[in-house]
Amino acid sequence: MAQLVVRNLEDGVKKRLQRRARRNGRSMEEEVRDILRNAAKEKEKATVGLGTAIASHVKGTGLKFEIPEMRGYPVQPVSFDDDSD
Repeated sequence: MAQLVVRNLEDGVKKRLQRRARRNGRSMEEEVRDILRNAAKEKEKATVGLGTAIASHVKGTGLKFEIPEMRGYPVQPVSFDDDSD
């Protein structure tokens, strides 16, 4: 079995862990083990690209046109100079 030492834990966090442990009828050490076990069980969320995230956000909103792919185009900085002189 491994051991883990947590340094510089805020007093408020320790007090909340103690209250939670008392509420669940176990020691603070067992409470923390249970929290860590549950956190380690969570499945990692698949990360998606920004374009995919935006597309899923606007899906079903009525957009009826294709948005062209922008990969491979050089990035051009925006100019705020007034060229109308």
